[in-house]
Amino acid sequence: MIARDIHPELMTVLSEFPVVTVLGPRQAGKTTLVRHALPDFTYVSLENPEIRQIAEEDPKQFLKRYSNHVIFDEVQRVPQLLSYLQGIIDDDPTPGRFVLTGSHQLELSQAISQSLAGRTAVLTLYPLSISELSNAGIAPENFSETITKGFLPRIYDQNQRPSSAYSSYFRTYVERDVRLLIELKDATLFEKFLTLLAGRVGQLFDHSSIGNDVGVDGKTIKRWLSILEASFIIFRLTPYSENFSKRVIKSPKFYFIEPGLLAFLLGIETPEQLERDPLVGNIFENLVVVEALKTRTNQGKRPALHFFRDSHGREIDLLFGPPNRLTGVEVKSASTYHRSFKKGLLHFDENVQKLTKKFLVFNGENMEFSDGVTALNFKNIKSILD
Repeated sequence: MIARDIHPELMTVLSEFPVVTVLGPRQAGKTTLVRHALPDFTYVSLENPEIRQIAEEDPKQFLKRYSNHVIFDEVQRVPQLLSYLQGIIDDDPTPGRFVLTGSHQLELSQAISQSLAGRTAVLTLYPLSISELSNAGIAPENFSETITKGFLPRIYDQNQRPSSAYSSYFRTYVERDVRLLIELKDATLFEKFLTLLAGRVGQLFDHSSIGNDVGVDGKTIKRWLSILEASFIIFRLTPYSENFSKRVIKSPKFYFIEPGLLAFLLGIETPEQLERDPLVGNIFENLVVVEALKTRTNQGKRPALHFFRDSHGREIDLLFGPPNRLTGVEVKSASTYHRSFKKGLLHFDENVQKLTKKFLVFNGENMEFSDGVTALNFKNIKSILD
């Protein structure tokens, strides 16, 4: 098993809360993580139809049988269990009694807020990170191979071909799970939307524009986006606008949690295709943003990631940290450094708000400059957020 960076945080919150809930996309490794970390816990899969039926028909008796040191896998399949767990926990709030996993943030978040608020820690596990692959000694050689191979654990554990893995992932999970939530009748419209969304990755998002291209209204696009976010398919990066004027852009950007799925949707199957693709810069940016997201969540922190862009087109790809200790990150897919890469960072630092740290993440060698900017190869992104 590939060691996961979130493991220490899991063990810490397990000593603090009676319930720990691990959310994340399907095939991210949630079940493997918790079963490996907690071999003495009883494992109960609510994907099993027989077990699920018993839990639904007689939840009280079910929880008498599984009353302590239990992993309930895919608990969103029986959300009513959480109401009964509330009473059990209130009677005995000893830390480390239950671990829940789930793949649908929307359903579980609502149930948790109603039944387990204050009683559970919530962690999010995403697919493998660059640092996890590097620590295991199996990281791809370069950026293009990293993207086309992707980060699904099964590709590395079972030596699956990325093309078949992502085709299966899309058909089995994206189409099935998301379409059930959307209650979609015309699958072709949703597939068209996903393909267009992939083509706009890392760009300022216009709901009306993509709605016109798909053939649905802006409200439908917003609903579809919220479900994709809740299903851990995409991540919304919001603009940073701390005490700024109206000249700051307010539109979000969207990135795909799994870069391999993004490549699949764009029809990219080989590193050579990726290197020639006109969206290579956006795809590289997607990789860096999502690696930052993984690093923050693996530490048990809120992502709190933003970008900055004003009406003159001046921008910074990634900002995080409190306003008085802000870190700025510029992202470039080039492997050769050029001084223009620092332009946005230096303008923001001198004219908008002081940056405590300034980084350039690109495809080249690590370098440090006298103006306070540090250039890092993309494989070192974790060091920025540690």
